Amino acid sequence: MNKMGFPTCDQNRKTADFQLPRTVSDHTGPLRMENLMAPLSNTDMRDIETLVHPYTNLATHRQSGPIVIERAKGIRVYDQHGKPYIEGMSGLWCASLGFGNDEIAETAREQIANLSYTHLFASRSHESAIELAEKIKEMSPAPASKVFFTSSGSEANDTQVKLLWYYNNARGKPEKKKIISRLKGYHGVTVASASLTGLPANHTDFDLPIAGILHTDCPHYYHFAEAGESEADFSRRMAQNLEALIQEQGPETIAGFIAEPIMGAGGVILPPENYFQEIKKVLDAHDILFIADEVICGFHRTGEAFGSLTFDMEPDSISIAKAITSAYAPLGALTVNEDMYQAMLNQSEKIGTLGHGFTYSGHPLATAIGLKTLEIYERENIPGHVRTVSAIFLERLNRLADHDLIGETRGIGLIGAAEIVSDKGRKQSFDPSHGVGAIAAEFCRDEGIILRPLGDSIGFCPPLIIQEDDIHELFDGVEKALDRTQAWIQESGIQN
Repeated sequence: MNKMGFPTCDQNRKTADFQLPRTVSDHTGPLRMENLMAPLSNTDMRDIETLVHPYTNLATHRQSGPIVIERAKGIRVYDQHGKPYIEGMSGLWCASLGFGNDEIAETAREQIANLSYTHLFASRSHESAIELAEKIKEMSPAPASKVFFTSSGSEANDTQVKLLWYYNNARGKPEKKKIISRLKGYHGVTVASASLTGLPANHTDFDLPIAGILHTDCPHYYHFAEAGESEADFSRRMAQNLEALIQEQGPETIAGFIAEPIMGAGGVILPPENYFQEIKKVLDAHDILFIADEVICGFHRTGEAFGSLTFDMEPDSISIAKAITSAYAPLGALTVNEDMYQAMLNQSEKIGTLGHGFTYSGHPLATAIGLKTLEIYERENIPGHVRTVSAIFLERLNRLADHDLIGETRGIGLIGAAEIVSDKGRKQSFDPSHGVGAIAAEFCRDEGIILRPLGDSIGFCPPLIIQEDDIHELFDGVEKALDRTQAWIQESGIQN
């Protein structure tokens, strides 16, 4: 027992009635199958006794311990044993320029030395926040009058909810407050943004979603299209179902609709043909604002500046984060159109202030790094590079569909997924309790490739600086991992 009366990690591993799960879910973190009974290191034990790991099966983690990353350079990270991995997920969809960029590091050093902190409260400002807001306005696919800075995509989407409520109060429509998201959509983990998220693990036992948050269909054509239904017909049906939900709730009660251009954590699901055009017609007919969650797609992931441009979405506002700084510092933002800004202006005059903001909104370190990141994207022609190497990336991704385990591959630019199925003809998935996707991701890690299981889909989101040889190395490793997964399935006797 430790001094607080709890079993130590080593004692917990040896407790007779503590049964290690034979399989894992899609959010377990490292299983380290080859080392489950190996002694935990001192670093492992310190981690287990001090940290709570997000999106991790905490019980399994006490058995396996962490993977400690000690350094990173380019597209590779290195663990505590010196083993290199291609970081095929850009960390968490965010390290777009890879790791250890000397130019960004020097920008950070200079900014800290010159102005380590100030804020934007009570009319304070600083140059890098102003300049970055100007650049975001210039780039935005949504009409942008102003920019509001946050420290994350979750905070940006949480702010979107608050501003929609504020806006409709300001214009005398206090009943117009409900917001529609989509099943399998991902929009963050704050109380409001996790409610927008349409994944069960983000709701179960957190007492979410909160009132006023609704969810419409997941537009995954592969799984949810009816027999003989074209993509265009499927999109029309999705829009008709949205219209039915709006009518059921009352159009006068619906304030907004939020969607990712590509559904990231829900499985890298691309929109079917004409989907957003059909959805936009419904929204416009009922005075419902359209928010594009560009947190993953923004800043060239699809080969264009924003996913909204790739899929002709025409949003009223966007939320951004992640690649705006290539994850070298936490930063998020959202755009505010002129109509909403005028409502905010009137309200703040009436109330005496805009009663919303974060200590680190527009932090000078983050905004300076954001400016440098955007400069590098433009100077190094990162969009052009993405369009060039994406042909190789997508060819190798689609080739995985030849494997017996892969039912569908989907992707665009440098983002994609391969979905593992038990029966390709029937598009049948494995029982989630088997955790096949998580096992496949662990075999990928054994092969020196870090990817993310999204249920039984394996997500790909490599740094935008990845080169052709790296792409081939990545997929060569994945192919070996899928063969090992198939052998594991056979040896385990898993039944559907």
